[in-house]
Amino acid sequence: MSSGTGLFVTFEGGEGAGKSTQIRRLAEALKGEGHDVLMTREPGGSPGAEAVRHVLLSGAAEAFGTRMEAILFAAARNDHVEEVIRPALAAGKVVLCDRFMDSSRVYQGITGNLEPDFIETLQRIAINGVMPDCTMILDI
Repeated sequence: MSSGTGLFVTFEGGEGAGKSTQIRRLAEALKGEGHDVLMTREPGGSPGAEAVRHVLLSGAAEAFGTRMEAILFAAARNDHVEEVIRPALAAGKVVLCDRFMDSSRVYQGITGNLEPDFIETLQRIAINGVMPDCTMILDI
């Protein structure tokens, strides 16, 4: 990797699939090779996103429906991207993230019955051009 261009790898999969374990293992291996590695997660990963995570995981947003939940996830993702991921990539770090936009496509889009165009528009705004270089999907 050249200076100032990091690598962004996301891990997706159901609960208990081993995402956190695999991220930890990969981070250790990359650090052993001299790479600067940042491990992060969604929802959360930045102060603003952690505040939204608290609201989401507390169930406080459920009464407002899946559309509101999707908007909150997108707001958290945008804060995470702008405050943590983008600066880390600009600094040349390897960013390993436990969940990212594919989770929203599944949980809010497919299982939440939200329109694909709505979810894609939210994601485009939330990520503001920051796409993973690679996504590892753990399907067990």
